[in-house]
Amino acid sequence: MDYSSFSGKVVKGRGYGRKIGFPTANIDRRSFVRLVKKPKEGIYAGHVAFTSGIEHPAAIVIGPKDVKGLPHLEAHILGFTGNLYGKQLVFLPKKFIRAFKKYPTEKALITAIEIDIKKIKSILNK
Repeated sequence: MDYSSFSGKVVKGRGYGRKIGFPTANIDRRSFVRLVKKPKEGIYAGHVAFTSGIEHPAAIVIGPKDVKGLPHLEAHILGFTGNLYGKQLVFLPKKFIRAFKKYPTEKALITAIEIDIKKIKSILNK
């Protein structure tokens, strides 16, 4: 199932993904807020499109919600390195992988992310 795409400018996040070895591009939420049918919180296999039209496979994360009740929007772009701050990206979620959840330890989170990425690569390489 394809989900609605949404876009935004890359903004500074908390830096936690980079700290644990999975840097993410965080985008502003204006486009997401305007969606009539929003994808639920969770992890998705999908793509991130640059303004050049090039699409990269990605693990897209929607959540958790902040104090405004809006989810964080971020993507770990598989195999990408570089600075994307200020760039416009389009998130194209394709397949829901799992619900967003908190993990008891950083090690458990890292293990879950590694499993997610294996699933995502398998899905997107079909």
